[in-house]
Amino acid sequence: MILPQGKKIYFASDFHFGIPDKASSIAREKRVCLWLDEIKKDAAHLYLVGDIFDAWFEYKNVVPKGYTRFLGKLAELSDAGLPIEAFTGNHDLWMRGYFQEELNIPIHHEPIKREFNGKQFFIGHGDGLGPGDNGYKILKTVLRNPFSQWLYRRIHPDTGVGIASWLSHKGPKHIAADDPFLGPDKEFLVQFCLQHLQQEHIDYFIFGHRHIAIEYPLPQNSLYVNLGDWLRFNSYAVFDGVDLKLQYYK
Repeated sequence: MILPQGKKIYFASDFHFGIPDKASSIAREKRVCLWLDEIKKDAAHLYLVGDIFDAWFEYKNVVPKGYTRFLGKLAELSDAGLPIEAFTGNHDLWMRGYFQEELNIPIHHEPIKREFNGKQFFIGHGDGLGPGDNGYKILKTVLRNPFSQWLYRRIHPDTGVGIASWLSHKGPKHIAADDPFLGPDKEFLVQFCLQHLQQEHIDYFIFGHRHIAIEYPLPQNSLYVNLGDWLRFNSYAVFDGVDLKLQYYK
């Protein structure tokens, strides 16, 4: 894809709609919608890179209550012709066909590679990549198993969504978390990037998940970008056809 003159590609992740309470989640939702309104004038493509919701379990005919402003804004942008793609994260890995059917937004369950203006992009949420965290990798395999999901759908939606929300709240408290960059030897996503660069060249690795807003240079003129989150940073990345930069919405 060659970007038209003056157009940009936007990347954002980790909105975590739903925490820590309804009032603050709605305020964050309104902020994200304002941002979406601002970028629509020059956006050629939008990527939502996982953990859009802090908890999401999608039944065949039922989706979680709420998020009306956000979903409506996505519908508006998609109907106006803006291509949007979304990824599952570790908090909303049970997203299925709702976004595709209602909003014309495909959902990616694995990282993808894209080429824009001759630059190679590797895009994914980031959970389960790189060395370590074997317990989560096993759990993710179980949770993504179609039979496991079929079993869970036998639970009434009020109970099923309630359990998912309760488990999500028992997880990391991203509001108060202080997640410093641990250095290349301990950052599993950096390690993943370094390993992947031995197989093929990638200009930009774009991930969420870690809740740190950072641009980290890699060998071969490659760059690892973590998108941060909208709990603390209101951060996102923009590719203008030449460079990829982190920006912050005020």
